[in-house]
Amino acid sequence: MKIISFAVPCYNSAQYMRKCIDSLLAAGDDAEILIVDDGSTKDETAAIADEYEKNYPGICRAIHQENGGHGEAVNAGLRNATGMYYKVVDSDDWLDKDSLLEVVEKLKQFRRNRQRVDMLICNYVYEHVEDGTSHVVRYTNALPQRKIFGWSSVGHFRPDQNLLMHSVIYRTKVLRSSGLCLPKHTFYVDNLFVYIPLPYVKTMYYMDVDLYRYYIGRADQSVNEQVMIGRIDQQIYVNNLMINAYSLPGDVKNRRLSKYMMKYLAMICLVTSVMLVISGTEENYEKRRKLWSDFKDRDPKMYRHIRMGARGLVSNPPYRKMEPALVKGYYLAKKIFKFN
Repeated sequence: MKIISFAVPCYNSAQYMRKCIDSLLAAGDDAEILIVDDGSTKDETAAIADEYEKNYPGICRAIHQENGGHGEAVNAGLRNATGMYYKVVDSDDWLDKDSLLEVVEKLKQFRRNRQRVDMLICNYVYEHVEDGTSHVVRYTNALPQRKIFGWSSVGHFRPDQNLLMHSVIYRTKVLRSSGLCLPKHTFYVDNLFVYIPLPYVKTMYYMDVDLYRYYIGRADQSVNEQVMIGRIDQQIYVNNLMINAYSLPGDVKNRRLSKYMMKYLAMICLVTSVMLVISGTEENYEKRRKLWSDFKDRDPKMYRHIRMGARGLVSNPPYRKMEPALVKGYYLAKKIFKFN
């Protein structure tokens, strides 16, 4: 069995996918690289995927499918994965070679020692194309280092320290046990990828290495502010799927995990609300009102937890007078952390 399966969702990615795949090849025979061509039609993505499969047999595998969106590409990778661990690497991102080798060696150690680790966490780096700067997101203040631990040992996460797809490597069995299946033709499903399996994670390990390099700054990226506003219905859809996934804190018995998941959900609700406010349209104001109203009707207890938290309070009607402060805070955070 391979130690790790990398899924690389590709859609018209010929311009940058080679850099991504080449960075993963550093793991050698310990890895399989599942290059998922998600119905590309405008460039040579499919041919490049086949080229890597031919040149690196036993490591690279091309998977061609009808276009289903990023989530279905992740699903396809998970269906085909044979590795003990599973990580998604978007085709315009890449992994640091030295960090990757260190991570693979640690995963092999877990297997040799028969140690169950459900999720391995590493730092990720925002690589800003517009000014050539970078910003590292690390978890040294929130997570124990170089030891296997459970949720009871997890400390406080700052707002910029949520566990994202970039920072996690899941044990493949955990993802499958959670029943994870991402929706088709939907952006922002990376939040579901991280959030849904969390209650199935019992053991974790954190390595303070800068593994994932997150390329950011292209005008067409899904996290671009105007792109997010244009796709706001998909953001709302994902937000609602997260609300429906668990009733917190009741469904999650570990208090610290439940607290973290509520903070994560609150952050997503805040992001959705901010984008709806920034758009400035009455239609989107109504969508924001409906998001929160439906949340309250669906799960009043969890709604109160989220609403009365600092993040929920400023993003929920009737506190419309707080919107300027909300937007100002968003742009200040954007300036500091440059997350889109």
